[in-house]
Amino acid sequence: MTVIAELGHFALALALAASLAQAGLLLAGARRHDAVWLAAGRHAATAGSLLVLGAFGALSASFLANDFSLRAVASHSHPGMPGPYRVAAAWGGPGGTMLLWSAMLASWTLALRLVPGRLPLALACRALGYLGLVAAGLVAATLATANPFARGAAIAAAGHGLDPLLQDPAMLLHAPLLVAGGAGLAVAFALSIAALAGDRLDAVWARSSRPWALGAWVFLTAGIGLGSLWADGEPAWGEWWSWDRLQGASLVTWLAATALVHALPVAEKRGIFRRWTALLAILAFAAALLGAWLAGPEAPGLVPDRDPGAAQAGAFLLLFAIVAGAGLALLAQRGPDWEHEGPFEMISREAALAANGMVFLSALAVVLVGLLQPYLVAALGTGRGVGASYFNSVFVPLIVPGLALMGPAPRMRWSSESGREALRDAIRPACAGFAAATAAAMLFERETAWTVVAVFLSAWIAAHGIEAIAFRLRRTLADGAGPGDASRAASFYAMHASHFGMALIVAGAALSAVLEQSAEVVVVPRGTESAGFLRVRAEGAREVEGANYRAVRLRLVVTEDGRESVVEPELRFYGAGGLRTAESAVHRGLARDLHVHVVRPAGGGAWVVRVRTRPLMSLVWAGMALTLAGGLLALADRRFRALSPSAGARFDAAPAVAVGGAR
Repeated sequence: MTVIAELGHFALALALAASLAQAGLLLAGARRHDAVWLAAGRHAATAGSLLVLGAFGALSASFLANDFSLRAVASHSHPGMPGPYRVAAAWGGPGGTMLLWSAMLASWTLALRLVPGRLPLALACRALGYLGLVAAGLVAATLATANPFARGAAIAAAGHGLDPLLQDPAMLLHAPLLVAGGAGLAVAFALSIAALAGDRLDAVWARSSRPWALGAWVFLTAGIGLGSLWADGEPAWGEWWSWDRLQGASLVTWLAATALVHALPVAEKRGIFRRWTALLAILAFAAALLGAWLAGPEAPGLVPDRDPGAAQAGAFLLLFAIVAGAGLALLAQRGPDWEHEGPFEMISREAALAANGMVFLSALAVVLVGLLQPYLVAALGTGRGVGASYFNSVFVPLIVPGLALMGPAPRMRWSSESGREALRDAIRPACAGFAAATAAAMLFERETAWTVVAVFLSAWIAAHGIEAIAFRLRRTLADGAGPGDASRAASFYAMHASHFGMALIVAGAALSAVLEQSAEVVVVPRGTESAGFLRVRAEGAREVEGANYRAVRLRLVVTEDGRESVVEPELRFYGAGGLRTAESAVHRGLARDLHVHVVRPAGGGAWVVRVRTRPLMSLVWAGMALTLAGGLLALADRRFRALSPSAGARFDAAPAVAVGGAR
């Protein structure tokens, strides 16, 4: 496999040259209006992307073949690991992570390259040119700071293996999905920079950017959902959301992408907030790069050094600074050329969406401050980092106005909504919210003020959505469907599906937190112990052999309200590194999730186990699935696939402004 690794290294070096050629030919060709240069640049984009994907395939093949002459393989793989986890180990190290970023960016570049006929020619070519610059930066940083094809001084007999905590099916897709989302935001960033550079920050640009931003948002949502599901069943985390720096970094990117997804339709349909939307596109991709830095080592460095992890982190931080600095500088230079804003009142859909965007960015800033504070403390050598209490006490109250606006905003009229009409639309949802909050306060003894607020907001959002859907169905039945109604309906139902999903997540998170119960008990074979509200009976333990571990598996019968559930938690012992992990047994149901894991052996055949129930967690998982389904349904909107190939195709075409709209 040495030849495969050498070919991968060579392909990566060629990809750097192809990316530079892509950027130079396309940007110079756009300036000169030279069709030959533009065609050559598009071919360079295809070649560079395929070379990067080939290099990533070569690295994956080296891991699968246990090529321990590579330092990356020797550090993160082991011959006893199953094949899928050996592939996952390919991005477990610094070089592999950066190459994964390059591969995902190459995939998005190929996608943009395949649909230029659906985009304005000038916009597509300039965007591909700027993507070439980003790709060149990533590949150059990979080769310079954390080359995944670097060889060790000696060939190891076996590697150290992937962290056992990461050897989980959900983690096979978690990191690639998040990286795919972050790299997808590069397309929205490139389109915005291209529109600014080409003096075409118009409705065509906004409409062209929407599917790319939405696609990136879908990947981010799926990645966060899978990561939460994994963390929920992992005793080392213990919570589906624990505000660690990895989850916080992904949330920062998701918040920026969410703000962008909500701003683009306003820029397209009303021709307003265009500078604001371009700013969000720049910030979203910059946030993705900053999140990659935060997800690196515990103490990321700014400049490359001998530690590949610190070098990788420093490279991402440098790319973040370049992207944010260059993007904001161009926006400051070109942005004032678009001062026109359509008129709208304070009570209108535009005002609600603008306020919601500010809430998202404020929440992003709060999370980012909490994530960066430990590094500042470490640099100064004083104080200590913030914990979950900071995020819960600051982020949660800040996001409440955004949730409150989520209900009425889609129902408001463009430009102006009368106060009487807005009040009329809010009466029934408010009654539903008060009824749900009152029921929660009466039924649950351990509720808090935030629990009641969360239940109110969930019912408020759901009631608004139900009324909007009912109104649309009545109007459709009365008037009949017209041309384009199918696409508009898909977008409409997608939006409300995602909002329903968020309502379920909010309610499930609040209620499960206050209703959760847990206890530790010592169990002996054939003995029955009480764990507060539960009874636990041990039916014995047995040894099992896994692919690269051996385990002691307990068989427990948990009785709850007369119902029995059989669970089998494990203690696993991994040969690589001699590590031991506790694997939870999770029994999920509509009413509650049951978690059981082994804490430690107690001697004499006894075991200490922790039993925990989380009522109504099914609302969280259903909400995540519904939110993701809404994003996928929105991507199916045929209007995204019917962009006019002639709109703005000429490089010297005049900028267009779209103003107007209907409810």
